[in-house]
Parts: sequence; structure tokens; C-alpha cells
Amino acid sequence: MKKYFIQTYGCQMNEHDSEKIAWTLDSMGYEISYNREEADFIIFNTCAVRKSAEERVFGQLGELKDLKRRNPNLVLAVCGCMMQREDIRDVVLKKYRQVDIIFGTNNINKLPQLITRYNETGKTVIDVDEDNREIEENLDANRTYSYKSYVNIMYGCNNFCTYCIVPYTRGRERSREPESIISEIKDLALNGCKEVTLLGQNVNSYGKTLERNYNFSDLLKDINNIDGIERIRFMTSHPKDLSDELIECYKTLDKLCNHVHLPIQSGSNKILKSMNRKYTREDYLLIIDKIKKAVPDIAITTDIIVGFPGETEDDFEETLDIVRKVRYDSAFSFLYSIREGTKAAKMDDQVDDKIKHERFNRLQDTLNPIGLENNEKLIGTNVEVLVEDVSKNNELVLNGRTRSSKLVHFPGDKRLIGKLIKVRIESAKTFTLEGTAV
Repeated sequence: MKKYFIQTYGCQMNEHDSEKIAWTLDSMGYEISYNREEADFIIFNTCAVRKSAEERVFGQLGELKDLKRRNPNLVLAVCGCMMQREDIRDVVLKKYRQVDIIFGTNNINKLPQLITRYNETGKTVIDVDEDNREIEENLDANRTYSYKSYVNIMYGCNNFCTYCIVPYTRGRERSREPESIISEIKDLALNGCKEVTLLGQNVNSYGKTLERNYNFSDLLKDINNIDGIERIRFMTSHPKDLSDELIECYKTLDKLCNHVHLPIQSGSNKILKSMNRKYTREDYLLIIDKIKKAVPDIAITTDIIVGFPGETEDDFEETLDIVRKVRYDSAFSFLYSIREGTKAAKMDDQVDDKIKHERFNRLQDTLNPIGLENNEKLIGTNVEVLVEDVSKNNELVLNGRTRSSKLVHFPGDKRLIGKLIKVRIESAKTFTLEGTAV
């Protein structure tokens, strides 16, 4: 039996695409391997959001040249967002000739044919669909976990933020039909899934491409009625589309977790306008105020870009001010990196790397104490935890997440994995909680 190895870069969308690739290969008779040295088929599922991710892919491809030389029968494939860019494909074809198969984000369903074509010809196979972005509803996935699952509800993005390559690699926004989503989640529930995370580049604009009046809040209400599902999460929201109706869902839907990830990106109106984010800091703070009034114990996380072109010290201070006002539980923060093909790549006033790093460090110095203070408020309370795995450092310690998406470590038997239990929080760190099962 041939073995395959998948290396995934990037977001939850890519992780779920890799689950679909794994299911496709399983159905072809392949067996998964967690050691690429033993694999007959290696796939890199790539991300184009940040330059660092691209550099890691190129570095890994270079390392595989020797492995391919030692094992001529090894088949190497590269897919995902990087491969949707013609300039990147040209680099791979010119400098990394050990790559045998190249396919894009819309061609996972064609993988069996691509493998067959390569096996028959021995020549590099390229299949990147630029125009036909129809949703493939019949492609199953080899779920990493039985008790929690990602579910795509839409694909693509219409926002065209000036720093982002996603609309060019994932295409324009398309919503799945609600019946297909609900059917998928019902099947997951029947197989023991307790928690679903709904995925999309901008989930709260779900439904705009449907030929009916049905929006994201309607979908949440229908999922909330599915027996067996205990928790509902979603990633990621855009502030301009977060409606009062969605905020009301947090109050009325018992399965919707008390956590929202709401990217701010910058606290400066000047920078937000340059980013084409379509909201102001005042708009954002008004939304935060509404959310906190509706759900006082909600956890709020965000994305922040440091050093966007034209960002001055005053602009950065406005970002720090937003952090202090909102008091985020945590944040994904990034140094701005140029993405060829985006408007921001051509902007003047690119910020010096030294300044970016200095501001990044100050941002962490502001974020981390707030995150710790928020976690310390939970000491002495009992929280519901979905047990997810055994600790990497101690097999007698388990970890899982609260409804507010906080990571908890506690002693326990691995037979608890996949169960919802109560844990009493005894201590807190910046990014984790520690406690005892009760």
C-alpha cells in the first residue's frame, strides 16, 4: 500500500482542504504517513497570505530535491493558494523541477485524474482552475477529530483589502446552500461530533449569493436545532458585516460559544481607509460595546497588522489605544509583508523593518498583560471544557478548550478525550489556564 504525507500551511480553510485531500487519497487506497521520508506521495498545501509562509514552502521544496533523487518513484505535489498565482507557478516550474503535480484551490476533486495522468506520462501535470469556481458539494473529508470539525459555509471574498491576496487566490464570494451545510453537520453529529467551526473568509456575509433571503443568523439558528451538536463556533468575521441580528444570536442561541474573533487590523482611521476596511475605529468600538452589553462574559480576539505602509507613530499609538479599550483576550498580530498583486505592495511609505519589529514588541507588551488579567478572572470558577488531546509534554495531562476558546490543561485519563467535562480553574498564564476536573 502506497503512503502519503501532507504538509499544510496557513489558515483553517487550508487545514480543512487537507482533510479533503486525505479523504481522496484514502479512497484511492493510499495510507497516511506522518514521516515524509517513508512516503510515496508528498503534498504541500500552501498559503499565500504572508511572504514567510511562501519562503517556508520554497525551503521545504529545496530540501526534497535530495529525497526525490534517492527515491525516483516519489511523487511530489504542490497545491493551495500559492499555486493560484501564475508568477509563483513559474518559479516552481523553473527552480523546483522535482515537483510533479501542481493544482489549485478549486481542483481537489480532480486529484485522482491528476495522479493517473502523471503516472501515465511521467510529465509534470498542472491543473489550476482560474475561472470555474463552482462549489464542489460531494467531496468528503478525512476528519482529523471525530468530536470537532471544520465546516465550510462559503468560499472566496469580495472585500479586496489592499494588503490581502485572498480574493485573487480563492476567488469571489460564494455561499453554500444551507441544506447542504445542515446535512453535512447532521452527519457529523451522528458520528459523534460535538463542536463545529463554520469557516469562511467573511462568514457574516454568508447568504449574499443565495437566490433567497437567508443570512448567517438564519444558518446559526438552524444549526442550533441539530441534535448532538453542543457547540457552534465561526471564523472569521468582518466588522462591517457584523449585524445586530448576529449579536442577538449570542443572547438567544444556547450552543453558540461566547467567543468572537473580530479583526481590527489597525486602530487608525487613516490606515483603515488605506487598507480598504470600510469601517472606522468609532464603528468598531460601537460594535464591541453592543457585543459586551449583550454577552458580558464574551471573549474577544482579533487580528492586528503592524507596520502597514504609511503607518506613523501616532497611527500605531491609536492601535495600542484600541487594544486598551477593547481588552482583547488574545490577538494574532503580524508584521506587514508585501504581497505582490495587491494594492498595498505598490504604496509609498513602506515602513522600515526595524521600526516594525520595535512596534510589534510594544504591541505584545500591551496585549499580554491584558490577556493574563482576563484569564485570572476565571480562577476559582468551574468551566466547561471539550477535552481535545493529551499534552505534548506530559501524557498524564490533558488539554481542551472552554466555550470562550481558552486553552485549559488539567490532569486526566485520555479516555476523556472527546467529552465535555467541568474543570475548576486553579491558576492562569498569559495564554493558558490550569485546573482540575470536577
